[in-house]
Amino acid sequence: MIRCIAIAITSLGLTLPALAAEIDAGKINDAAYPAKQSERKLQPANVKLQIMLDRDGFSPGQIDGRFGENAQRALEVFAEANALPSKGLTQEVWDKLTSTMKDPAIVEYKISEKDVRGPFLKELPAKLEEKKDLKALSYTSAREGLAEKFHMSEDLLAALNPGETFDKADKTILVPNVLKRPDLPSIARLEVDKSKESVKVFDRGNKLVAFMPASVGSTERPTPSGTLKVVSTDENPTYRYNPDYAFNGVKSKTPFIVKPGPNNPVGSYWIGLSAEGYGIHGTADPDKVGKSSSHGCVRMTNWDARYLGDQIKRGTPVEFVDAQDKGKDKRKGANVSAR
Repeated sequence: MIRCIAIAITSLGLTLPALAAEIDAGKINDAAYPAKQSERKLQPANVKLQIMLDRDGFSPGQIDGRFGENAQRALEVFAEANALPSKGLTQEVWDKLTSTMKDPAIVEYKISEKDVRGPFLKELPAKLEEKKDLKALSYTSAREGLAEKFHMSEDLLAALNPGETFDKADKTILVPNVLKRPDLPSIARLEVDKSKESVKVFDRGNKLVAFMPASVGSTERPTPSGTLKVVSTDENPTYRYNPDYAFNGVKSKTPFIVKPGPNNPVGSYWIGLSAEGYGIHGTADPDKVGKSSSHGCVRMTNWDARYLGDQIKRGTPVEFVDAQDKGKDKRKGANVSAR
């Protein structure tokens, strides 16, 4: 794990201490409107921007300090919802976001006994078939669990807390201030945009109130068209593989069950839809949301799936908007996304 992170940081031309110096808590909390944003460079203002968007219910996906596609989509939709210019980050949009952020973007958190208790997986098997014998699809470390708890990448967690091992209770660490997301007004409908790989949430007055990036189907296994309805919500779902799916790399000719957990193929939350086998769900790979295809379902981060699922009611319409631009080449993802 540490070796992989070092490789990722080196590829950006930064050592871990240099990266930590770039994004310490003070620089993030004090960040002002940035004249330029970088998709690749980790910037304090980008971390603050992602945290502010997350806090307002317009999710940038995994908070990583970079102004990538998910953050750009979230920013555009936030601006749209507030009748502000939606092309890039403007001073007006920044001011609107900061006006709602009364608390610091980065805060202290004391690691709890529950955070470090486990049990943790020694290793998460790469192949779906190898996961069926595990008792639970748990986190692989307290570090992974803490990163997900605060909606962030493990790299950013490590950079904010240089030298920390994250395996001892009562240690105080620095984390994004994202645990106070707003309660959503009564949800009237969801709109799943296939081309922009996202989910929009509307209230009964048809006001856009929330946004989540998502991986939405693929050419081989597209999502449905038209309108479905929410029929169930399920915390900690199991995953049932059907041989009829004929997924690449799965040799089993009989169905099998993968136990619940955040690293389950459908993550830690499932919102069932009225077409059999289709749903909105979490993922074991939050960094790939919106950047890879699914097997027909709507895949988002575990925290976004839970945020939505805890507040949505059965019978809520889910409208699938067909892509207008067929020129986009969707990449193939590794996660299974139908149950």
